[in-house]
Amino acid sequence: MTSGGLTPHADHPVTLSTPYWRLSAWYFFYFAFIGTFSPYFGVYLQSLGLSAWRISILLSLMQLMRLLAPNFWSWVTERTGRKTPVIRLASAVSIAGFIGFFVTHDFTSLFFCMLLLAFFWSASLPLVEALTLDHLRQHAERYGSVRLWGSVGFIAAVMGVGAMLDALPLVSLLWATLIVLCGIFICALILPEAMHEESAQTPFVSMGQTLRQPRVAALLGANFLMSAAHGPLYVFYSIYLVNYGYTKTLVGGLWSLGVVTEILVFLLMPRLMRRFSLRTILLVSFACAVLRFPMIGWGVDSIIILTIAQLLHGATFGACHAATVAALHQWFPGRQQARAQALYGSIAFGAGGLLGGLLGGQTWDSLGAAWTYTIAAAFALAGLLLVWHMIHPENIRQVNPIN
Repeated sequence: MTSGGLTPHADHPVTLSTPYWRLSAWYFFYFAFIGTFSPYFGVYLQSLGLSAWRISILLSLMQLMRLLAPNFWSWVTERTGRKTPVIRLASAVSIAGFIGFFVTHDFTSLFFCMLLLAFFWSASLPLVEALTLDHLRQHAERYGSVRLWGSVGFIAAVMGVGAMLDALPLVSLLWATLIVLCGIFICALILPEAMHEESAQTPFVSMGQTLRQPRVAALLGANFLMSAAHGPLYVFYSIYLVNYGYTKTLVGGLWSLGVVTEILVFLLMPRLMRRFSLRTILLVSFACAVLRFPMIGWGVDSIIILTIAQLLHGATFGACHAATVAALHQWFPGRQQARAQALYGSIAFGAGGLLGGLLGGQTWDSLGAAWTYTIAAAFALAGLLLVWHMIHPENIRQVNPIN
């Protein structure tokens, strides 16, 4: 390992100028925030006496802002030509927004605190995704080697906070989350810019022309449906298990188990992408999601079934996300990468997550958890059919295929 560089690998040559550890540290803290916030903040809000519907509204603001904010922030970076100042600003204001949770408990005030936090927090990820790909240049298959540190951060947070909350009052969650947000800000301060390297022979293609391609619309639509399928998982999974009698430590362990499989998938993605087409990886991911969510909904009384369902997370999120990022990297030229990643985040994690979370809030009390997760599986099935019929093998190539 050289300072600031990626470790050379015989199968995956990379440039040693890539700031591997600075990018990895940012991913670590960014997803540590998700591991601290997503599994447990709904439980904290429930302790304030809020209904399932109000909890779903508050938590769905994170998805709503991921729908609206990234496109605005990517437009700002296009005007300035730099990503890191926006990343740093977003990190700083996220801290300011979150501090409001320490001083308020009524729904209206919580709503505005969440709105401020979500609008700025959601700005960073698409920009850092594009920044990472800029640094990796022609070695997009190595994205997983950087991104996996986000999964490590998630596991460290979800396990540590779960154990902490079994021993300390729920209000300690606020302090843990604030510390992680400060970690994101510190890492944002040391992220370097990257220069685009586009071939002079590459013909100009407008963003609109690329978006009008059926394969692009199908990929974004399928990811919208996949995120909608995950909506009830991210909003209600911890509440579901805690109410069923599982300890917060065990809940954290199940979350972590899913992310361990995600890490393994990220490590294997370079080889998987050379052996299988991105289309095949996507189809397998969606098929696993069709199986996973009914297992959670109908198998909550079996720790074995819940464990198997969490093992599928590596496919339903890790493989799907890595394959999608690689496909977008193929289809969009370098100067469009930030907008492409922002659009992906907005449509999938924003609109899809928002729909899934709000629909789950409506059906959770009326239909019950089992049918809510069954509806989630139906979203995944629709996404599978969209990939199968609309993304043809000749339209999405393997990454450095094995001959």
